[in-house]
Amino acid sequence: MTEYVLQLQCADQAGIIHAVSTGLLDCQANIVEQAQFSDPDLNQFCLRTRFETTESDIAVVQAAITKHISRFNAESHLRLTSNRRRALIMVSKHDHCLVDLLYRHSIGDLHVEIPVIVSNHEDCRSIAESHGIPFVYLPVTPDTKDVQEQALLELVQEYKIDFVVLARYMQVLSANLCQSLSGQIVNIHHSFLPGFAGAKPYHQAYNRGVKMIGATSHFVTADLDEGPIIDQDIQRVGHAQTAEDLVSIGRDVERRVLSHTVRLLAEDRVFLVGRRTVIFA
Repeated sequence: MTEYVLQLQCADQAGIIHAVSTGLLDCQANIVEQAQFSDPDLNQFCLRTRFETTESDIAVVQAAITKHISRFNAESHLRLTSNRRRALIMVSKHDHCLVDLLYRHSIGDLHVEIPVIVSNHEDCRSIAESHGIPFVYLPVTPDTKDVQEQALLELVQEYKIDFVVLARYMQVLSANLCQSLSGQIVNIHHSFLPGFAGAKPYHQAYNRGVKMIGATSHFVTADLDEGPIIDQDIQRVGHAQTAEDLVSIGRDVERRVLSHTVRLLAEDRVFLVGRRTVIFA
C-alpha cells in the first residue's frame, strides 16, 4: 500500500467531503486519518486526509480527486508521505533551537528533510557539518541585505525548499522577502512581546516579577512578530528564580515550541486562514 496526505482549503459549501471521498473511492483508497474544520468568520473549509491505496502513481490519484473537487475552486496539495517536506533552517549565534531540531531529526522524530542551514554568523558551522548538512554563510549588513536575501531565494529554489525555519535568526527580513515566501517562513520568539520588547527580554521580565514565561511560533510577515500564530507554550516561574534561570527556562520552551511547529508543518497539519491558523494536531 502507498500512503498519501491531502490538504484542501476552499469556501465552505455543501458536498466537499462527499466529493473527496468519491475521488478516493475511485482509486480504492482507505482513509486512515481525517480532520476538517469550517471557519464561521471567513467561511473557509479546511480538510486534511491521510489515506492508503494500491495506486503508487501520484498523478493517477491526483486526477481521481481533482475530477470530483474541481467545481469547488479549492486549493489542494497531495503528497506521498514517503516524500518528506524540505526545510531550510536559518540561525545566528544562539544554537539551542538548531541543536534540538537536528537531534530530533537524527533520531527520526521529525519526518522532514534538512538539506541546508543558513546563517549570518559562522558560530554554528561546526554543528551543521557534524550532521553532514551544508552550511551557507550569508553575512548581512545594510549594504549587503538585498544581495544576501536574493542568495537565500536562490537557495530555496536550488534545494526545492518547502518552508524556512528561523531558529533564532536575529535579522529582520525585508518586506519583499516576506512577500516572496509568504506562508513559508516560520519564526520562534519569547512571548513577552510587546510588553518586553528589545534587548534582554527575560531580564526585563525578571525585573517585573512575571509568574510565567513562554514562547510563540508564527508565520513571518512584513509586520514584525505579528504573523499568524502556529503554536505557543508557557512555563510557570516563581520569585526565587533568577534572571539567568528565566533565560534557561525560556530556551527550553523555545526549542519545544519550534520543534512542535516543524513537526506540524512536516505533516501538513497547518492551514492559513486569514490572520489565523487552523491546526490539525
